[in-house]
Amino acid sequence: MELLSYLCLCGALCWCALILLPWRPWSTRERLEAPSAEHAQARLNDITVLIPARNESDCIEQTLRDLRAQGSEMRIIVIDDQSSDDTAFKAGLLGAQVISGTTPSPGWSGKLWALEQGLKEVSTTYTLLLDADIRLSPGIVACLRQKASEEGLALVSLMAEPPLQNFVERLLMPAFIFFFKLLYPFALANRPTSTMAAAAGGCILVETRALRNVGAFSSLHHALIDDCTLASKIKHVGLRTWLGLSHAARSHRGYQTLQPIWQMVARTAYTQLKYSPIWLVLCTVIMVAMFWAAPFAFLLSAPEEAYMLSVLTWVVMLITYTPTLIYYQRSPLWVLALPVIGTLYLAMTWTSALQYWRGERACWKDRRYESKTNH
Repeated sequence: MELLSYLCLCGALCWCALILLPWRPWSTRERLEAPSAEHAQARLNDITVLIPARNESDCIEQTLRDLRAQGSEMRIIVIDDQSSDDTAFKAGLLGAQVISGTTPSPGWSGKLWALEQGLKEVSTTYTLLLDADIRLSPGIVACLRQKASEEGLALVSLMAEPPLQNFVERLLMPAFIFFFKLLYPFALANRPTSTMAAAAGGCILVETRALRNVGAFSSLHHALIDDCTLASKIKHVGLRTWLGLSHAARSHRGYQTLQPIWQMVARTAYTQLKYSPIWLVLCTVIMVAMFWAAPFAFLLSAPEEAYMLSVLTWVVMLITYTPTLIYYQRSPLWVLALPVIGTLYLAMTWTSALQYWRGERACWKDRRYESKTNH
């Protein structure tokens, strides 16, 4: 019982510390929305778009149509990463330049190998790295370029709005953004003097010269969390980056069941813990304390202090999670699901660790990447 009391106290203190952090990782103040209509008619001849695409037949058409609505003279390159469907055919019909990708070299992820091949064709000032399932609102590309130019940013990235069409998506996807912001606080990542670096790989506008100066994709070809690794390398050479939320970039892939979300998170969760069993155990203890022990302390002990601890925890959970829920037009009542949500994400993290210990570093798009334990 004493151990449970310590867990309750630990969980409550973690929540209170979170709300008191001066950089407010739970806020939604870092954002960039679609601009006024005139930006949609911008001349974009200084931007080349690189889209790595592997079996993206269901998404690529809408993505390309939205790109065409951004303005004129923007070059669009789709790198067909050995698709078995008609991704390349559809991309060609919509006017994109299609490059037939080759088999990734040893040690490379498929996405980064595709981008490396596409980068050879880029000669413009900016390169827009865009996932095949990301829809962009008219004018947002010009807005990204304007922000980069006016604020002296070498990299500008948008956290795409997740799909929220069904129960599973509404339960887990806002929390995915919430947890990402806790791991990579946007305010710190955007601060030039901070060592924290982060980006969202779905939509990144980067200076081509800066990209090449840090070794482009060959310098991070081994990275599974390639977006944050790229941002880190660019900040490391003294250049500025920025990451924010946006409704103007939206994922339209969709997750009809729990399995694809589970697979997506498990792909990199243990990587974020640096493949450390110690960090995994510590993460488990903290999440159990924060999402179960502290909120339900009143079930473990009768004293008035236990009830106060539970009330305090739920109030802080409400304060910290509500901004994300409101930003994505969800009811604050979803806060009540946080214990279940936290448990599911913890289970995904353990799945990631178990896969790694079995010798599988990651599995994505029908490709398996071996861990060091398998050598």
